[in-house]
Amino acid sequence: MRRINKMILALGLVVLGSAVLVGTAAVKAGNKNTIEEGVYIGSVNVGGMTAEEAKAAVSSYVDEIKDTTFTLKGVAGDMNASANEMGVASDLDAAVEEAMEVGHTGSLIARFKAIQDLKKENITVNMHLSVDKQKTAALIDSKKETLDIEAVDNGLKRVDGQFQFIAGKTGQEVNVVDSVLAINEFLSTKWDGKDNNIELVVEVKEPRGSQEELEKVKDNLGTFTTNYGSSAWARKKNVENGASKINGSILYPGEELSVLKLITPFSKDNGYELAGSYANGTTVETFGGGICQVSTTLYNAVIRAELEITNRSNHSMIVHYVDPSDDAAISESGGKDFCFKNNQENPVYIEGICNGSTITFTVYGVETRPANRTIEFVSETLSRKDAPTQFKYDASLPLGTTSTEQTAHEGVNARLWKIVKIDGNQQSRDIFNTSSYKASPKIVVVGIGGATPQQVNDIKAAGKDGDENAVKAAAEAAKKANEDKKNEDDKKDPNKGDNKGDDNKGDGDNGDANKGDGNKGDGNKGDSSNAGDKKPNKGDKPE
Repeated sequence: MRRINKMILALGLVVLGSAVLVGTAAVKAGNKNTIEEGVYIGSVNVGGMTAEEAKAAVSSYVDEIKDTTFTLKGVAGDMNASANEMGVASDLDAAVEEAMEVGHTGSLIARFKAIQDLKKENITVNMHLSVDKQKTAALIDSKKETLDIEAVDNGLKRVDGQFQFIAGKTGQEVNVVDSVLAINEFLSTKWDGKDNNIELVVEVKEPRGSQEELEKVKDNLGTFTTNYGSSAWARKKNVENGASKINGSILYPGEELSVLKLITPFSKDNGYELAGSYANGTTVETFGGGICQVSTTLYNAVIRAELEITNRSNHSMIVHYVDPSDDAAISESGGKDFCFKNNQENPVYIEGICNGSTITFTVYGVETRPANRTIEFVSETLSRKDAPTQFKYDASLPLGTTSTEQTAHEGVNARLWKIVKIDGNQQSRDIFNTSSYKASPKIVVVGIGGATPQQVNDIKAAGKDGDENAVKAAAEAAKKANEDKKNEDDKKDPNKGDNKGDDNKGDGDNGDANKGDGNKGDGNKGDSSNAGDKKPNKGDKPE
């Protein structure tokens, strides 16, 4: 019996040895420089290809899918992004290396088994698709408003001098970094070339500011008031509209507020009217004219609260409602913004109130400064530059008439000092900011209608040095000379006027036409007056 078992075992070893020899021969017969038949990289058949041929085939496939659109699914909505927009690419070296290894690496038995498996079914290796992380992150971030349900922070509302707690809402937001990784995972291991829907990674976002934290906000850290009572209706509305957009803002520790972002765009739809503002050294009418009084008043409250100023610009020309260097200009087109950061350990609340004549901003928070410490801001004018007078000569206006199109603004260089006192004794006096304001000319419109060429030259010559009185005198002299000449002519030919009247009377149609021309002239005069109404009046000071 033992002999029989030994014979069977020997026979088995012979058979196994033969199989191994056959397998070995088969493995040796394979071409190590080409990929085995039946091997795919993703959906690309690379069997029988060299490494370079396989790379070219996969690269061509990746180019073909550049226009493929994927739907990235958020919690509030979806966004579409093409493979090209996300910078989809393949790690060709890694993919081809894996393909080349099939049947070419491992033990003799492992290679034999791999080749036998290929005869039964194809083997697919990873194409190693991935996106450009920075491009895709930026793309998702640009659409977060569409994808997210934003959290609504807990807030405060000031009613009748008392704060009321306003509960917020939990939000759900896309985690951009984790979502990019999820997209790579999907493309690398799950994408079948058909299902293009990708779920983005969403996380719960809790509202900021607990009731306990916000209830501490009650101390007046800094307040300031300016007067806009003399402004025209449109400018008043702009001041009140701008203040309302800032009122109620809460800044958490480390958070920055941009006034420009809060109050723009300056448009009719956003509640603004046309009013005077500064542009390129002149006064023009723009939507939101006067809004700088809002930012300036807020600036003065913020510096008294000693929050951190991160961006502030002075006006191009001096303003009337605060001292030099006390201002903070805003310009949507010029890129001027007023920004500040909450450098406190607690939230701060911004209150902006208008009553029809004054605007007041107050910063509320938790007072941590010593009670015996006070601060003061003092404006110092370093130099002044007189504003020139310029003239515009208008032949459509009667000779000798004058009107002021723009008031003068003197040029000023100034600085603002911050003075700190303890128990009334000065501890420090530091320069807080410096400002330079351009001189802006007074522009006077002079009527020269009916003047002779020589009279026009005389009037312009009188205004060469910017002497307004000289120009007025020259215009009056020309006007008187013309009136004297007309009176002299009438004395020489007393019937001239009657004859002219008879001529007109003899032709009734012409008389009506002349009368109509006279009305037309009056109409032109009215248009000029209306154009003047569009400019800021004396009480409607710009900015």
